[in-house]
Amino acid sequence: MILYTYFRSSAAFRARIALNLKGIAYESRYVHLLRQGGEQLQPDYKRMNPLGRVPTLIDGERVLTQSVAIMEYLDEAYAAPPIMPKSAADRAVVRAIAQTIAADIQPMQNLSVTRYLAREMQQPQDAINAWTRHWMNNGLQAVEELLAAADCRGSYSCGDFPTIADICIVAQCVASRRFEVAVEKFERVARIEAHCRQLPAFRAAAPENQADFEG
Repeated sequence: MILYTYFRSSAAFRARIALNLKGIAYESRYVHLLRQGGEQLQPDYKRMNPLGRVPTLIDGERVLTQSVAIMEYLDEAYAAPPIMPKSAADRAVVRAIAQTIAADIQPMQNLSVTRYLAREMQQPQDAINAWTRHWMNNGLQAVEELLAAADCRGSYSCGDFPTIADICIVAQCVASRRFEVAVEKFERVARIEAHCRQLPAFRAAAPENQADFEG
C-alpha cells in the first residue's frame, strides 16, 4: 500500500492515523505542497488526484482520494480493528463530527483557499489568519456541541475505541494550534485529543514524526 502524504496536511494526517490504527503497513511518498509551486499540481500527480490534494492512497490497483472516503474504505476493506461503531445511530454521530471538520472547517484553512485570498483577493496575511481562526473556532464549537449532545462519557467520541471522529478531531486540533486557536477552551474536544495523542498510532502519525517534517 502506498500513501501520498505531506507532513503538515491535516487530511494526510487522518489517513496516516487510520492506517496505523488498522496496523496496515504502507510506503510513504512525499508530496511537497510548496516546492516548485506545489508538487500536488504536477500533471503526473493530478492524474491520480484530479483536485491536486493529499492524501492519495494506492491499494493494489485502486486509487483512493479524500481522507474520509479513504478512512471508510479502510474500515470496510480491513475490518479489524474497527474505526467505526456498529450501530447506525452511532455511525451517524461519528460521520457528523468527521464531516463538520473535513467539510466545514478544513476547507477554510486549505492552502489553495488561503493562496486565493492572498493572490486574487489581495488580502494581507493578518486578515487571512483572522478569517481562518474564525472558521476554526466556529467549527470546533460545533464539534463541542455535537459531543455534548452525544453525551460522550468515555475517552473517545463515540464508544470505547477511537473512530474516524477522533481521528478528525486530533488532526484538526494540531492544525488549529498552528493558527493560534486556543483548543483547550473546547473542553470535550481537548480531552479527546489529549487522550488519543497518547496512543502509539496517533503519535507515529504526527507531523513532527514524518520523514518530510520541516520544523
